[in-house]
This record gives sequence, structure tokens and C-alpha cells, in this order.
Amino acid sequence: MIIFFGPAGAGKSVQGQILAARHGWRWLSAGQLLRDTRDPEVLACLQTGNLVPAEIISRVMSQALKDAEDIDKLILDGFPREVEQAEWLMNNQGDYGRSIDLVVVLEVPRQEILQRLKLRGRADDTPESIDVRLGIYRKEMYPILDLFNDRNVPIVHINGVGTVGQVHDAIEAELVDREIVQETA
Repeated sequence: MIIFFGPAGAGKSVQGQILAARHGWRWLSAGQLLRDTRDPEVLACLQTGNLVPAEIISRVMSQALKDAEDIDKLILDGFPREVEQAEWLMNNQGDYGRSIDLVVVLEVPRQEILQRLKLRGRADDTPESIDVRLGIYRKEMYPILDLFNDRNVPIVHINGVGTVGQVHDAIEAELVDREIVQETA
């Protein structure tokens, strides 16, 4: 498995989808899986804007991992978001015949995030709300990365500024260097 980390607007989904398409892997977005569920409890949380409880997210991800047993590699986007979810993943990955090959952290400066999210055009993407989300992201991300580091999971920080192709090439180069994929001609 490859796990993508980065704040909103960093390009996790775009890069994850490109990798999945290029290599025949599956991109698993926690947010998309939650939006696609028919679970009334999840739908109620999403409609009210409340956080979906960790045990529900783990249940949804567990099912997605089971459903993808025939896929060579998985790309996780938006999961784990909390240390408890990271611990669950570390403790249960073997049950799905999986291991975490790499954690990719897309590093994008605040000003670039502001510009990207402004282009997205969502009403709730104000500079103030973005700063709040960036603070929450940093507060949650560092303990998760510490856990992965303590468990010897490889972590790479990628400069997320540049064209989609430039960022993809940097990620692809890391995958080749770590022998996760073969170099293509």
C-alpha cells in the first residue's frame, strides 16, 4: 500500500488517481468511500457535517481492503487521519495480505494551498477556514508520521509545487528508487 498525506489542495487525489491508472492499482479515498456508502449512520454524519466516528471509518476501510484483494497495490487517500486509525491499519494490514510500502507526504506551502483552493471555488474555502484546516492537518499528521517512523514504514516528502506531471514524476522516481515499480522506458 501507498499512503498519501497532505493538506486539502496538495494534490493527493490527483496524484493517487494517476498512479492507480498508470499501474493498474486501486485508489481508495476514505472520503469517497464514505460518500458512496449506504450506511445510515455515515450518511447522517456527512449531512450534519459531524466527524464520522473512527470505528465506522475503519469498518468502511476494512470492507474496501477486502473488496480489493485481487488488486496488486492500493493507494490510500484520506486514511489514516488519526493515530488510532494508523494503529488499526498497522495492526490489521497483514489480515488483508498487505503491507505499507511507502508514505508519500505532499509538501505545499500555505500560499499555494490558498491559490489552489481559491480556484476550486468552494464557498467554505476562505483563508480563515483553510488556516484552521491546515492547523488540524498538522496536529493530526505529525503523530501519525511518528508512529509510522517508529514502525520503520518508509516515508518520503515530495515537493507538491509544480505541474501535475512534475509532481507525478517526482513520486514515480521515488517508487522506482525504492523498487516498488520498475522503471519504464
